[in-house]
Amino acid sequence: MELRHLRYLLAVAEHANFTRAAEALHVSQPTLSQQIRQLESSLQVQLLDRSGRTVRLTDAGQAYTHYARQALRDLAAAERAVRDVQDLSRGTLRLAVTPTFTAYLIGPLVEDFHARHPGITLDVREMTQDRIESELAADQLDLGIAFSGAHLPAVTATALFTEHLGLVVASAHPYATSPGPLPVRDLGDQQLALLSPDFATRHHIDRYLAEHRVRPRVAIEANSVNALVAIVRRTGLATVLPDAITREQPHLRSVPVDPPLPSRTATLLRRDTAYQSAAARSFSDLAQHLAHTFGPTPDDLV
Repeated sequence: MELRHLRYLLAVAEHANFTRAAEALHVSQPTLSQQIRQLESSLQVQLLDRSGRTVRLTDAGQAYTHYARQALRDLAAAERAVRDVQDLSRGTLRLAVTPTFTAYLIGPLVEDFHARHPGITLDVREMTQDRIESELAADQLDLGIAFSGAHLPAVTATALFTEHLGLVVASAHPYATSPGPLPVRDLGDQQLALLSPDFATRHHIDRYLAEHRVRPRVAIEANSVNALVAIVRRTGLATVLPDAITREQPHLRSVPVDPPLPSRTATLLRRDTAYQSAAARSFSDLAQHLAHTFGPTPDDLV
């Protein structure tokens, strides 16, 4: 058995077809079929059911491909470990964050990390928390930044800081000079511009409003924090943003709400059994060191 046998078997399992798998692997179909039969012969078991219109894994094939995938992931991690240079003169770090963090967190972190380790290539992606955890579990990411809560069993979370959310309006909005906190029920009369429902932040806001029996008048939905900032600056709409974003916008004001919007904990995520490169360790240390600049840290709350 050789590594190509595993890759060929997984390709056929994925495409359920020898022709499409051969095209994806850039090999001929006869070569692919021969290699699969060699693997079955060495294991003395049938891995694929070829009797139907599509090719399916047998029960033995299902069991075998589970470990084959794990073996290839472990070998890929081993290759990264071999290439990893402990002095951080080169290397790669695969990082993903939930979208609101790109507006205020990633810039300072990447600025500091790149200044310290300019030879490290950073692959930074923006995605939902569910996808971050799935890709961490599949070893397609090194680190993620999202929020606390229930995580996949393979994912370990480290608290970074507490993020506070606030109702945000333009500086010329009547709410901007309100003498006291705005009762949450008044939000039912205010048109809102909010992040689209695929954002974790939007679910957080919706739960808060539902708990207080407020039915919001959502005039605009956007999948970009920067778009929300530009919209609220130029309209009479209100939105909800992390305080760290609002502080950087001189034309916006945060309005206290009674009861306050619930805070949440930003967390650093990683796969608990994954090889942690020198770059990942350095970025983790840096994120924890700078966490206090974005909000109260776990130590501050003790």
